[in-house]
Amino acid sequence: MSADSQSFAVIQMVSQSDVLANLGQAEQLLRQAAEGGARLAVLPENFAAMGRRDAGAIGLAEAQGEGPILPWLKRTAAALKLWIVAGTVALPPEGRPGDKVRACSLLIDDQGRQAARYDKLHLFDVDVADARGRYRESDDYAHGQAVVVADTPVGRLGLSVCYDLRFPELYTALREAGAELITAPSAFTAVTGAAHWEVLIRARAIETQCYLLAAAQGGIHPGPRETWGHAAIVDPWGRIVAHQERGEAVLQAARDSNEQASIRARMPVANHRRFAPGKLAGDENFSQAAWRPAQILE
Repeated sequence: MSADSQSFAVIQMVSQSDVLANLGQAEQLLRQAAEGGARLAVLPENFAAMGRRDAGAIGLAEAQGEGPILPWLKRTAAALKLWIVAGTVALPPEGRPGDKVRACSLLIDDQGRQAARYDKLHLFDVDVADARGRYRESDDYAHGQAVVVADTPVGRLGLSVCYDLRFPELYTALREAGAELITAPSAFTAVTGAAHWEVLIRARAIETQCYLLAAAQGGIHPGPRETWGHAAIVDPWGRIVAHQERGEAVLQAARDSNEQASIRARMPVANHRRFAPGKLAGDENFSQAAWRPAQILE
């Protein structure tokens, strides 16, 4: 693939609790992506730490410039000349270091600058029939409040994270904001992943006619926790064009903008939509009381 192509990479990891060890492994995988011609690479959710319950302390240190993760991200992106979607990093709201942290997906450009930040909208507060049993992300994190899209060398990118995949209205909003590719860095449990992962990532790609870049955690972590893996790249027709079941991997593909435009022209679902968030198109009597839209940030 040429350096000027619309090539991108999706990374699968098996992150542990040691932040510096995880960053070292992530750097090797990102270097592999860059050497393969990728212009942008997506790291999984919790790439820097899994099995830790000190998200607040990690986030505060990073916000105060005392943590290793943000400097590493900026340095690595600049050194590799690679745009990086940093799965999730625990950070407080910008300008409010004392507030509860959020699960942030950061977009870093190839000069090492932050190009966008998405705070995870939907938090994983569920009971799962696995060794851990109970997951309550809201114990450690606050909800995000905005839908985020940004321009990148591979196309207009919409940001999402893991549990967001179960809420299609977010992806409708990303498509309406011009997304051509959507990231979904994840750490699905083995139980929920086996049941729903593939159908969710393919459905979100099909309904938005976007490339779905589904980075993942895939293995055994402290906690105890087992993640499903199956990192994948899905094209706008819903085809899985790259896939890894378990373990570490770098998946690469290139966006075919002509084919994507053709798919959207031949099946213009965005123009056919009669349900909009909170209303039925053309029906002034349809209730909008239950819809609370997130702000869109570009």
